Amino acid sequence: METELLISDAGSTKGYLPLVEEGIEWSTERRGAPGKLSFKILKDDVIRFEEGAAVRLRVDGKPLFVGFVVSKKRDKNQIVTVTAYDQLRYLNNKDTYVYENRTASQLIRMIAADFRLNTGTIENTKYVIASRVEDNTSLFDMIGNALDLTLQNRKEMFVLFDDSGKLTLKNIASMRVGTPGAYLMIDEETGENFEYTSSIDSNTYNRIKLTYDNEETGKREVYLAQDSANMNRWGILQYYDTLSKGENGKAKADALLKLYNSRTRNLKITNAIGDTRVRAGSMVVVKLALGDLELKNFMLVERVTHTFRLDEHFMDLTLRGGEFVG
Repeated sequence: METELLISDAGSTKGYLPLVEEGIEWSTERRGAPGKLSFKILKDDVIRFEEGAAVRLRVDGKPLFVGFVVSKKRDKNQIVTVTAYDQLRYLNNKDTYVYENRTASQLIRMIAADFRLNTGTIENTKYVIASRVEDNTSLFDMIGNALDLTLQNRKEMFVLFDDSGKLTLKNIASMRVGTPGAYLMIDEETGENFEYTSSIDSNTYNRIKLTYDNEETGKREVYLAQDSANMNRWGILQYYDTLSKGENGKAKADALLKLYNSRTRNLKITNAIGDTRVRAGSMVVVKLALGDLELKNFMLVERVTHTFRLDEHFMDLTLRGGEFVG
């Protein structure tokens, strides 16, 4: 395994290939956070760069990360700890958008154009959002809301990520790692350890209540979906929200009940053998005996941290799938 880290200052023709101390960490999360690269270098008289400097990481000749330096921290031994983010960092910006009859894909393209973000493949999410007002909201949340509406109405999940400098949106159906008959599999041999918990304390709801204040009739419309059996088992765990104009209350309540009416199961795997194809949003096959169930199916990667050190490459994973919620 060969890693190449390049730093080039903004507005400068100079580039540096620093000697990295203690390895490189690359982390991604499925939603609401940019990709992050962390590393330590020895400061000398040659290397000079400021915040905003471009950072590029290649592994075995293939581009893995493109971003920019956001912070530097130096100690008395002249070791500089550097943190860089990919361009999803700009989605932390807040703004106000009012839009009608747009898909999540069209919203992403509009935001990317307004904030000068480079785009790559943006798959068509198809579901048209009738109207929405996003006031003083982060761009991450705006896009997340649009993708949530798509999931609730079309039962399709999409993943937004930065693919080596290009904003990319893909359906998780196209995010499987590997090919039929040769999918990447995580098991007891490829993962050093795992941590598994189950709970009904968060993200579990057996009754969904949605309301809409109809201005035309002057009445409040109430939509309920519930599971009486689970209400008897766990008590009433209620999810409450209001609807926007144009939303199908019954369909949304039914979809939310299907999504949340189960125990949450968290699965974290540490020190698995690294694979650069794995990022947050990827689908990997997991085969593990978890005590109360035997698991062998595709799971969604919610978070992953890759660690590159000399000739070693390991990754820590947080996964969900089926009843699993990260």
